[in-house]
Amino acid sequence: MLREIRTGPGFKWWVFATIAVGTFVSVVDNGSVLIALPEIEEHFGSDLPTVQWVVVGNALAISALILPMGRLGDIAGRKWVYIGGLIIFVTGSALAGLAANLSWLITAKVFQGIGSAMIQGNGMATTISSFSGAERGKALGTHMSVVGSGAIAGPAIGGLLVAAFGWRSVFFVNVPIGILTILISWYVLRPARETAAERAAGRFDWPGAALSALALLAFLLVVGNGHRLGWDSPAVLLGVAATAALLSGFIWWELRAESPMLDLRLFRRKLVAIGAAASWLSFMGMSSSRFMMPFYLQRVLEISPRDVGLLLIPPALCMVLLGPVCGRLSDRFGWRALTVSGLALSMAASVIIAANLTGTSPVVFIVLMLMLQSCGMALFNSPNNSSILGAVERSQYGVVAGLTQLIRNSANVTSIAVATTVVVVTMGSYGVEPSLDAVSPAVAGAFVAGLKWAFFLMAGMLLTGVVLAVIRGERKRPEPAAPTPPEPAQTPAD
Repeated sequence: MLREIRTGPGFKWWVFATIAVGTFVSVVDNGSVLIALPEIEEHFGSDLPTVQWVVVGNALAISALILPMGRLGDIAGRKWVYIGGLIIFVTGSALAGLAANLSWLITAKVFQGIGSAMIQGNGMATTISSFSGAERGKALGTHMSVVGSGAIAGPAIGGLLVAAFGWRSVFFVNVPIGILTILISWYVLRPARETAAERAAGRFDWPGAALSALALLAFLLVVGNGHRLGWDSPAVLLGVAATAALLSGFIWWELRAESPMLDLRLFRRKLVAIGAAASWLSFMGMSSSRFMMPFYLQRVLEISPRDVGLLLIPPALCMVLLGPVCGRLSDRFGWRALTVSGLALSMAASVIIAANLTGTSPVVFIVLMLMLQSCGMALFNSPNNSSILGAVERSQYGVVAGLTQLIRNSANVTSIAVATTVVVVTMGSYGVEPSLDAVSPAVAGAFVAGLKWAFFLMAGMLLTGVVLAVIRGERKRPEPAAPTPPEPAQTPAD
């Protein structure tokens, strides 16, 4: 039966379903843990800034390691790195559920983040490698729907689990599902054919991996804490210097390494370089709205957290429903029209919010603008990623797929940090305490003024992305569909 699945025309969907389960579980975990933080804070008698390191430590581990893990999958085989990531993820979940103190819990979540980086760095690459080049957009769009579904389901599942079984259940629930996913992955996935030459000739670039991880870690710590410590504080300035030194060292090494972790010469290709820049600007221009608007809805309009969660479902559904459609359209008609219109749509939503937001704006207006932003992201994201991956060899899929995830993570953090700085500085100029903790109906005018400036700034980022999407070019013709290769004889490695 296994041979029939592997050689049948529907094998690519078996691969997709297998990867989708692992991806869904890892995304749901993020949302459910956020819901459990107040319970964890109370259980360990700690404070929120300390407890937040449960999430922050996990996110830093994922962001710092996703690029090296994508490259490791290119060399060692994506199947094995993906399964190894699932094993680490399940083990980290079990350890987190058993945590006797907060330090144990944070350490377990950092360890789990290593597994998540292995999953995210190889899951998408494994999926698109199973589809022909002419179906790449469809694969990416459907994959994005899985991520969107997990983002919607995470807080809801977390809330139900915490209410019924306590905070430990959000970690323990990953164990049986993860074990089942490991078994399915072991039997369904096959070693990626396109990595054979890389495994024979290439070596893993340990110095490059270390330099990239440390540079990204320093960067994320700087942008994540700059608004709190002060952008001119000694700690932040030292972090900026460390980031610059590590990044310079990484570039110097990668240009000279025999088998670089990330071949920087790929950025000589227009679709890769401009596509990556446009992607970073797109997340830079949209991520802060998803962070800031809940503050506005809860603390200015005084809507309950439960109702805010429900109000944010429609924008997320736009991503889920439009992702596969936009991916298929990009396969058929190309990328430029979709990416340009997507960024333009999101930019328009940001400008409308900035121009019309008040301390008493209708909830319907806010939700509709967030939906418009999400539609723009759906139009842009899958076609843009497809254009980047279409410009590189299949043996580079892992590290380049990891790069797209890294772009998203780093831009998300930067967007939130920049928007927070703009908002709190504006609040300070109005004579209000420059902190998001001070947001309330009494200071709505100062907070809304800061939000308006932040949205205008983000619209400018998106406008720059529109320009890049226009000038980067378009493929000349669709790639032909590649026939499914015959399955090789079964070996012990399978």
